[in-house]
Amino acid sequence: MRILLVGAGGVGSAVVPIAARRDFFEHIVVADSRQSRAAEVVATIGDPRFSAAVLDASDQAAVEAALAEHRCDVLFNAVDPRFTMSLFLAALNAGALYLDMAMSLSRPHPGRPYELTGVKLGDEQFALSEAWRSRGALALVGMGVEPGLADVFARYAADHLFESVEEIGVRDGSNLVVEGYEFAPTFSIWTTIEECLNPPVVWENGAWHTTEPFSEPEVFDFPEGIGPVECVNVEHEEVLLVPRWIDVGRVTFKYGLGREFIAVLKTLRKLGLDNAGKIRVGGVEASPRDVVAASLPDPATLGDRMRGKTCAGTWVKGVGKDGRPREVYLYHVVDNSWSMREYGCQAVVWQTAVHPVVALELLATGVWSGTGVLGPEAFDAVPFLELLNAYGSPWGMREQTRRLLPA
Repeated sequence: MRILLVGAGGVGSAVVPIAARRDFFEHIVVADSRQSRAAEVVATIGDPRFSAAVLDASDQAAVEAALAEHRCDVLFNAVDPRFTMSLFLAALNAGALYLDMAMSLSRPHPGRPYELTGVKLGDEQFALSEAWRSRGALALVGMGVEPGLADVFARYAADHLFESVEEIGVRDGSNLVVEGYEFAPTFSIWTTIEECLNPPVVWENGAWHTTEPFSEPEVFDFPEGIGPVECVNVEHEEVLLVPRWIDVGRVTFKYGLGREFIAVLKTLRKLGLDNAGKIRVGGVEASPRDVVAASLPDPATLGDRMRGKTCAGTWVKGVGKDGRPREVYLYHVVDNSWSMREYGCQAVVWQTAVHPVVALELLATGVWSGTGVLGPEAFDAVPFLELLNAYGSPWGMREQTRRLLPA
C-alpha cells in the first residue's frame, strides 16, 4: 500500500508518528500546499518510508498527477472539507482507494433551513457510489473519530449488544483547557464554524430533518473524570451515515461546546466573520473565515499548553439481547498528557488521526473490503476495536444507569 496523505496540518501531522509504528504500508507521501510544513513533518519522524511533496488540494488534475507520479494506490484526505470533492474525484479517476474524515459539504434548505434538509453532508459523494462500484473501487467516507469510531461503536452495539435499537446519540465532551489563551479552539476553527453554525440534522421517524444550531441542550456525564458537560445539537456526519446501515428510530450528534464558545460562534455569525466566500478589502481578497483561522493559534501547536482529557463516544438505547431495556455508552478517552508524551501530539488531533490509520491497516490486510461509497457502519466492528486496542488506545463501555439531564 502506497498512500498519498493530503494535508500536513494538525491531524495530518499526527497521522505520521502513528503510522510510523506500523508496517502495513510501503510508503506514505505527505503532501501539503506548503512544502515546508510537509517536509518538517517528515523530518521529525526520520523514517525513509515517508517523503514530502507540495500539492494544492483544490487542483484535481494536480492530485491525479501526484497519485500517478508517486505510484500511490490510496488517497488519504486530511484537509478541511472544502477540498473533499476535488480529492474524491481525483481518487475516482485515478482508481485509488479513497479515505476521508469529513464528507462533502452541505447547503441549507433555501426557504426552511431549520426544518428541512437541503444538500446534506455527503450527498455529493453518495451520488457517485455506483461509479465507484462499477470500477470495483472503494471510497471509505467519514473515517476519523467523529465520524468514524463513533460509527464503529454504533455498528458494534447494533450487532452485539441490542436486539433492537431505539436511539443512537453521539456525545462528545472534554475538560481540556488551553493555558495562556482566552480563546483557542483545539480543532480547526474553519471546520468548527462550518459544523456548528449550519442547521443540525436529526434522524427521526424514518427521515432527516433539521433544527436550529445549539438546540436541545442537555448535560451529559462523561467518563474517566471528565464529568458533566452541557451538549447541544451540531451538524455532523454520523447522523447522515448511521441510518443508512442501522435500523434505528432516532439519531443525533451533540457536542460539548460550552457557553463561552457558543457565544463566540454566534458573534462571528452576527459580524459575518463565518463567511467562507472571499470579499475584497482594499486591494486584497480574503475569506472572513480564513482571516479568523489565521488570527488564532494553530491547534497542532497547543499541546504543551493543554491540560485534561477529551472523550468521543456513542450512546445507544434499545432492547438488549435478553429482551430487557438497555442503555450503554461506548467511548474513547485520550489524556493530553499521554498523547503528548507518547506521540508529541495534542489529544484532539491525535484522537482524530489514529482511527483512519487503523482502518487503512484493516483494508491493507484484507480484513475490511468493499466497493462503492461506504461509511464505517458497512464493516465488521470487532476487528477494528480489537486492532485499536493493539494500537495501545483502548476503548470503554459503561451501562447508562443515570438519565440525561436537560440543561
